[in-house]
Amino acid sequence: MRNLVFILLINFVATAQNSIPEVLEKLNKKTVSYIKVNELDNSNYVILDTREPKEYIVSHLPKAISVGYNYFDIKKVNTIIKNKNTPIVVYCSIGVRSEKIGEKLKKSGYTNIYNLYGGIFEYKNKGGKVVNQKNIATDSIHAFSKQWSVYLKKGIKVYEN
Repeated sequence: MRNLVFILLINFVATAQNSIPEVLEKLNKKTVSYIKVNELDNSNYVILDTREPKEYIVSHLPKAISVGYNYFDIKKVNTIIKNKNTPIVVYCSIGVRSEKIGEKLKKSGYTNIYNLYGGIFEYKNKGGKVVNQKNIATDSIHAFSKQWSVYLKKGIKVYEN
């Protein structure tokens, strides 16, 4: 029920905002430092995709590890990333859900966490390459919902898989 209320709230706020920066300003607390798309060098970070598996399957950043949102399990992350000082980038569609997961990582002792500003939407909008579940480049991006899809300017919007 709590997740449903959160999703309804972010959908309501998203429909009233004109841009990713406006949504992030309204919904995020800036508890996790942002990293901009142009600052991201995938080789220096462990990248965690905090969207749901159905979103990850459609496309994700190369080398990203799916950790989910609704069923996020810190124990899974602890087995994958043993060094709590490892540089980590979390992302979701635009950066709201990933901030929440970043907060959980911080509570668990991880110290070097960044939230990808604008998420996979901004990454794709800026010309970033994404891959599907077979690690093949794709232009498809799971758009999360019709309301959120307005922030994805490049790529093929996919709503369900």
